[in-house]
Amino acid sequence: MLCCHNSLNKYKRLDTKLEKKMMEVKRSPFGNNNFRSINGIIMRFPQIKEGLKDIRGVFEQCDEDSNGTIDLEELKKCLQKLQLHLTEKEIDDLFHSCDVDGSEGIQFKEFIVLLCLIYLLMDHSNSPHTTSKMGSPQIEATFDTIIEAFLFLDKNGDGKLNKKDMVKALNGDSPLEISPAHVTRTRFGITDIFFHTAL
Repeated sequence: MLCCHNSLNKYKRLDTKLEKKMMEVKRSPFGNNNFRSINGIIMRFPQIKEGLKDIRGVFEQCDEDSNGTIDLEELKKCLQKLQLHLTEKEIDDLFHSCDVDGSEGIQFKEFIVLLCLIYLLMDHSNSPHTTSKMGSPQIEATFDTIIEAFLFLDKNGDGKLNKKDMVKALNGDSPLEISPAHVTRTRFGITDIFFHTAL
């Protein structure tokens, strides 16, 4: 599903929760995607970049020893500061599933995914709409855009992105709009460069 780590059964519960939540999102008004083409996503890059700067600030505050990674204890403190109330088991599952390289530390890119997963899994209906769930409306807007882009790019709806999904999204759904291979490669390169420079 959306988990970063290639886990088998250890994080099946988290995967099941994410699958259920993605189905809810797809059925909700939020699931009616505003993106009609990859160009819509590209046009949102400046806003995404600003949101990632805010997330970087949160990451740096949580990385108490400034070593470029957040360990499990730092993550627990961070989530408390953000007033995100998760159980020990949920924190442990998220930490280990997002620690892609197994370094026992969450790096910035992994932190983005971790916070986005928490945001996605949160029950948004139990709190007043005027209160920010992540401590920043800008961060929430960034995650909303990332989730919306993911839903647009996940053409087969399996909750995973692969090369075939990306090529289909880059070329558009209409055979009349298929871009030549060099245009698709250029668009993919622009997308890749943006995310590497933004992070």
